[in-house]
Amino acid sequence: MQTPTHPSVHYNINHTCGLPNGHKETALTLPIDISSFHFGIEHEFAVLDKHDQFLDFSNTSFEDFAQVIEHLPITESDAQTLRTGDLGIKLKRWYIEGFERFTEMGDYLLTLPKGFEIRTPICTSLNQAVDTLIRDFSLWAKAARPYGYQATWTALNPFQSGFVPHPPLNAWELKDRSSPEEQTAHIHMITYGPDISFSHSDLNTDQTIDIAQKLTYYSPYIVPFSYTSPFHVGKLWGGYSRRTYYRTGDRPAALVFTSDSTKITPSFPTLTDTARIPAEDGRIEFKAFDCPPDLELYRSLGALLIGLALDDTLTGRLTVPDSELHKHSATHAFDAPDIHDSAAKVLAAARAALPLDWQKNLNRLDDMLAAKRTPAHSIIQKYKENRSISSAIQ
Repeated sequence: MQTPTHPSVHYNINHTCGLPNGHKETALTLPIDISSFHFGIEHEFAVLDKHDQFLDFSNTSFEDFAQVIEHLPITESDAQTLRTGDLGIKLKRWYIEGFERFTEMGDYLLTLPKGFEIRTPICTSLNQAVDTLIRDFSLWAKAARPYGYQATWTALNPFQSGFVPHPPLNAWELKDRSSPEEQTAHIHMITYGPDISFSHSDLNTDQTIDIAQKLTYYSPYIVPFSYTSPFHVGKLWGGYSRRTYYRTGDRPAALVFTSDSTKITPSFPTLTDTARIPAEDGRIEFKAFDCPPDLELYRSLGALLIGLALDDTLTGRLTVPDSELHKHSATHAFDAPDIHDSAAKVLAAARAALPLDWQKNLNRLDDMLAAKRTPAHSIIQKYKENRSISSAIQ
């Protein structure tokens, strides 16, 4: 398997097999009870209007989208596991993703919208998380229908080349955007993708960091299973995930939240971050998948992540994503022999680490790999049939 290189990469944590000596061992104490994992999914997506126009910060206001959110319920118990945010925009499971602007004095002005996000509370199983998301997506669709909004399945704004704040950020805003993710928020404004999170009470902080480093290393080989962004500035880009090409490297592939400040090591992009509420402590988020072509795919992608977490044979670890390898993967996907063969090894390792009742979730990924097809292939085919980007991403 090809070994990615990156000038700023270093191994903070060692696994018991194959990494440099002199580091702490962090192998899982096996067998770990797979039924005790907890899961959450954050699904962000773009929308079209009734005229099939793609809606974003250039043609839509926060208030336009807020009409939909007003019709959706608040679940009081969600506050235990979901952050509401300083501005109260995230009071519900559904909220508007965007870019917040402030005055020179730090007073909130407005939010430029990019789309919607639906997030599940912490669930006691992967299936419960997916079922909850499907049900809440249906509620969103019902609330959005009177306004003519329809969800898309694209991981990149197919018409915008980028996002530039206008007017430029003022002194207060520049100072406030101090973290790596805040400094790259312009990337966030034209990309759409999920956060799939999981945690386990038996994992210590070193082990969660090790898993995140492992997911970061193998990310280029597993993200093609989700690719849905073959368009760029109104035409076919030429590859399968313009989002991955544009995003991963400057933005993280995986992230760990911890309450232990001694375990937080600065990196760009961030790998370890401070838990903001108790429920975040020990949470591992995988952030590099494209917006999937349908919500059922989360069962397969989630099972793949857990299989990788449980596997004890794959030795690769990175603190920051290999940007060039992600670009290679985004451009060629499974057509590239190194991506295809490495994905096969990773998928086999994940399958071997999972119990039988979980392994069936990987069958869809096996079929995709055997055919060397990503979801983007179907999007491209639909576009070639009718020459409409809006129709291709519905």
